[in-house]
Amino acid sequence: MAIQTGGAERPLSPLTWRAMTPDDLDGVVAAAQLSFPDHPEERACFANRLELHPEGCFVLAAPDGPVMGYLVAYPWRSNAAPALNVLIDALPAEAEVIYLHDLALHPAARGGGHTLPVVERLAEQARAAGWPAIALVAVNDASAFWARNGFEIRNPPGMAEKLASYGDDARYMVRPL
Repeated sequence: MAIQTGGAERPLSPLTWRAMTPDDLDGVVAAAQLSFPDHPEERACFANRLELHPEGCFVLAAPDGPVMGYLVAYPWRSNAAPALNVLIDALPAEAEVIYLHDLALHPAARGGGHTLPVVERLAEQARAAGWPAIALVAVNDASAFWARNGFEIRNPPGMAEKLASYGDDARYMVRPL
């Protein structure tokens, strides 16, 4: 992949996943706005998740480049989905799964095979910590993408009402570990 500058092309530095830091939050918000314009979340929401569970927050970037993607995950209750764009006071003591809150790539980084490594990294990390599953809400018609990554649609009682704010195509999905 290359970025065109002044008529010449220069290759992008290799993109790799690393731990998210507070300095990455503006880049995370920018990637989120491009990826989820119908599901906006404020910077404070991402900062909140990073503070509560930093080991579940990653960014895709070159060593000297901007944030080109992110993943945010944290312990949560099974068969539940947190409301969009809300702050969480604390992670639930009765957490049963790792909840994959968000995975997004900047359009320039899409199609480069960047999602599988971070999803597998999260799965390995969650399995090692003793979590039985990863759960998420697929939006923007992404359920087929998540199915290719081992997630299955689940329809627990009351979930349709919980997903109403996510849009008509929202699906609660779980990947057993």
